[in-house]
Amino acid sequence: MPIYALHENPEWFPPFAAAFNAAGIEYEEWLLTSGLIDLDTAPPEGVYWNRLSASSHTRGHDWSKDYTRAVLDWLKAHGRRVVNGRSVVEMEVSKVRQLTALMAFGIDVPRTVAVVGKEDLITAAARMPVPFITKHNQGGKGLGVQRFDDMDAFRAYATSELFEEPVDGITLLQEYVEPRDGFITRVETVGYEYVYAISADAARGGFQLCPADACEMDNNGRPIEAPSLFALREEFQHPVIDAFLGFARKHHLEIAGFELIEATDGRMVTYDVNTNTNYNPDVEAVAHRSGPAEIVKYLQRVQAEMYALS
Repeated sequence: MPIYALHENPEWFPPFAAAFNAAGIEYEEWLLTSGLIDLDTAPPEGVYWNRLSASSHTRGHDWSKDYTRAVLDWLKAHGRRVVNGRSVVEMEVSKVRQLTALMAFGIDVPRTVAVVGKEDLITAAARMPVPFITKHNQGGKGLGVQRFDDMDAFRAYATSELFEEPVDGITLLQEYVEPRDGFITRVETVGYEYVYAISADAARGGFQLCPADACEMDNNGRPIEAPSLFALREEFQHPVIDAFLGFARKHHLEIAGFELIEATDGRMVTYDVNTNTNYNPDVEAVAHRSGPAEIVKYLQRVQAEMYALS
């Protein structure tokens, strides 16, 4: 009974392949960029791990979101065990869904207005205190994230050719939350357990803080010669971790990363939920637990449970 890894970005997979190989676990990658689903056949027996990324369309994989939805519907119809299943896809591709679910769970989030299309953007922005930021509802990689300190600058942007259209037509206007110490924190969870937390230098990295090793390459595929934006936060312990684990259980987020800001005004503000989490190699080199290794261990446990039931 192998493990099937469903994803659309081969550049992000090597750390997980290495973890599977190190553990001697049989696995197979299903690259969901194009293909077919024969609805008259049953999917292979096994455990399926979904890693769809909200930013898939930025890599020319415009169909991956709906392809993944279709594959997961097919797997569910045949009773296959999926880690981070169909409902998790909807969480991954919608920050509106993330933020409303976090709020409903009692976790503090930034003040946010979702605007569909462009017609109401300027009117909605005029009601926002400055500074504020824009971002895409289906995000990842800092898509559409810009800071505006006054309405004139935003009006000029929103009415120009520079305006970045979101793939689903939904632009978020969000309060700018100032990090107290210049960094954001990401809490990694696997199997509803806390793995570790990392800090990301927002002062240097801005809003594009992808931790994967592939994100620290230049356009020619060479490592960027600069100190890493990411570091392990060994000392990070806070009640918000238990809140994240409870949230993950409620929404079946078996593997996830939660991004938060410890703000200058004293708030602990969570602004993003990642369900195809990647791990930074510099952090992995010093962490007491490895993210990819913990994922493989968790998938092994799920696999063992399936064997016990068969």
